[in-house]
Amino acid sequence: MEITIRCRQTNDAVIRMLEMLRMTDRKLTGHLGNQTYILDVGQILYIDTVEKRTFLYTDTEVYETPLRLYELEERLESCDFFRASKSSIINFNQIQSLKSEFGGTMQVTMTNGECLNVSRQYAKTIKEKLGCL
Repeated sequence: MEITIRCRQTNDAVIRMLEMLRMTDRKLTGHLGNQTYILDVGQILYIDTVEKRTFLYTDTEVYETPLRLYELEERLESCDFFRASKSSIINFNQIQSLKSEFGGTMQVTMTNGECLNVSRQYAKTIKEKLGCL
């Protein structure tokens, strides 16, 4: 497949569109039971680490991945994923709503209804993405 984009000048909107197109091509593998699945990164709501094990959360399933959080953060930074805490990364495109909490933290509700906390240290990233800073 080939896509041609013609524009007079490159701006933030064009760059963002290119990043979203690249995201559709990105895949990660996750293990569920004794099977390995190939996942489109757009399916992933968030990534979390528990007891030195890393998990990929989708609408319906939780897959384990051998990759470390920092490796996933590097691979997915151009795909609108951002660090939400020391142990989690969130897909910005899968956020349904967000709410500022006392103390500078945020609570985000994902498209599947699950609520996640964003630490104060990383809440700034969301505000920047929304143009609030």
